[in-house]
Amino acid sequence: MSETTIGLLLLVTTLLILFSGVPIAWGLIVVAVAFLLIFEGPGSLDSVALLMLDELSSFALLTIPLFVLLGSSIGATAAGRDIYESFYRLLYRVPGGLVIANIFACGLFSAICGSSPATAAAIGKVGVPEMLRRGVSRELATGSVCAGGTLGILIPPSVTLILYGLATETSIGRLFLAGVIPGILLVLLFAVYAWLASVLENRRTRAAMSADPAPEIHFTTAEKISGLLKAGPFLMILIAVGFFMYGGFATPSEVAAIAAVLGLALVIIIYNTWRARDLWRIYSDTVRESTMILMIIAAAALYSYMLSRLYITQTAAEGLVSLQMNRWVLMVVINIFLLIAGCFLPPVAIILMCMPILTPVLEANNFDLIWFAIIMTINLEIGLITPPVGLNLFVLRGVAPDIPIGVILRGSLPFVIIMLVFMVVLSVFPELVTWLPDTVMGKGR
Repeated sequence: MSETTIGLLLLVTTLLILFSGVPIAWGLIVVAVAFLLIFEGPGSLDSVALLMLDELSSFALLTIPLFVLLGSSIGATAAGRDIYESFYRLLYRVPGGLVIANIFACGLFSAICGSSPATAAAIGKVGVPEMLRRGVSRELATGSVCAGGTLGILIPPSVTLILYGLATETSIGRLFLAGVIPGILLVLLFAVYAWLASVLENRRTRAAMSADPAPEIHFTTAEKISGLLKAGPFLMILIAVGFFMYGGFATPSEVAAIAAVLGLALVIIIYNTWRARDLWRIYSDTVRESTMILMIIAAAALYSYMLSRLYITQTAAEGLVSLQMNRWVLMVVINIFLLIAGCFLPPVAIILMCMPILTPVLEANNFDLIWFAIIMTINLEIGLITPPVGLNLFVLRGVAPDIPIGVILRGSLPFVIIMLVFMVVLSVFPELVTWLPDTVMGKGR
């Protein structure tokens, strides 16, 4: 049987296994072991356990449970509500200010916790009911939080970018820097759309408010400052991460430890989460999510080994290179594939499964792997808000159970278009991605 035939059979089998509902890690392990056993014999399984253990022995992997601990500490408290409230007090007089406040809160919260579903859930619980009460349409209210939550895998610290760095052997610090400007620009683009949409539906909003009038809201300067003071400590975490990492004072793992300790200390001091049951919830969430991610990494290493052992990776890379198509046509083809895959599979699985094949193809066509990391991440963000497995859609459905999933999807579609256009902009102006890491850390990988 040819490598191409084996590869197609592997693709179909993998998709069937993953769509069956089997946990990703176990699905990848079952497929990898089965194909090695069938096509290479029992002797090929001798090094399976050692291979998976070696993959998990990387010191860089320490960043994952530490950043997860940071996110769990924030997510287990009212920090999301306070971050949202601080932005709302500043923007409540601006047309669409309530929606913009939610988007900014999503940007800041995701920058702290690095998790898209956690961001959508934390901000959505507070923001969606408040927006609906004040006449914001259901589509805009849910769509803005649903899309804003996707920023969690782009704005550093991002577990997705960490995994990409491990899979492609690129600098995690450089990847974090590369995500800063695109992340800020995407937040601003979301905010501009929210403002325009709010202006256009202003009549309907006023009609809704007149039918069910909300009390007049006014915040004094002292109240605005008080709101900023609540979000200030969490902003300090971001400043500390940037200072220690990009100032050359600490490695990404050490920075993750600093951020985790600061985050845990803040929620203990500010929100009194020192009781055993509060800490148990934080630690159990951290262990559960970290174990899941690390198991997927180990399983993906075995899966990649199987791809290489059966010569599928090399055949796929050689096939893509031999097509001799224009490099940008190739990039479009790759992104269409990732877009389709992102509608069915989570970002972690796609990165760990696809990058062993795509990395040599990208290098052969002179694409910057740091630049592609951001393009791929935005692409995968779209998958989080598109069916059939758009995770953020279902998170928002849980937060607002009275709103049909179709309404949430309609509200998310304009943000999908914004992200697609933004990917084109980054392709035309790659310096938006590469300038900051090249300036701070010099050129390289």
